[in-house]
Amino acid sequence: MKVRAIRGAVQVEGEDRQLILDGTAELVTAVMTRNNLSTDDVISVIFSATPDLSAEFPALAARKLGFEEVPLLCCGEIPVPGAMPRVVRLMMHVETDLPRSKIQHVYLHGAAALRLDIAQ
Repeated sequence: MKVRAIRGAVQVEGEDRQLILDGTAELVTAVMTRNNLSTDDVISVIFSATPDLSAEFPALAARKLGFEEVPLLCCGEIPVPGAMPRVVRLMMHVETDLPRSKIQHVYLHGAAALRLDIAQ
């Protein structure tokens, strides 16, 4: 098994607790499904949110999906002028036999425009 990092992001519709939780849950579920992972494969997850999203910690969505024993961290993105608003990002560290070229990074909704080179 190798340790790999998987990136992802989702743009949520607004600064609302439930929208942040729903968007984050959709993102985490898509990363897990597309890379054929279980929570036992996940080492840790770092979540970040743009400064305009402060109604809830994105990690709570992962906890609700069964990530009780996985270390999770939330942090804020730097407020770069002109950056895309309302974005939750993640970097998930996993154990997998997949080579880097087969890892599926996930960018959902408006966040797909962030990384057209690797978005699935």
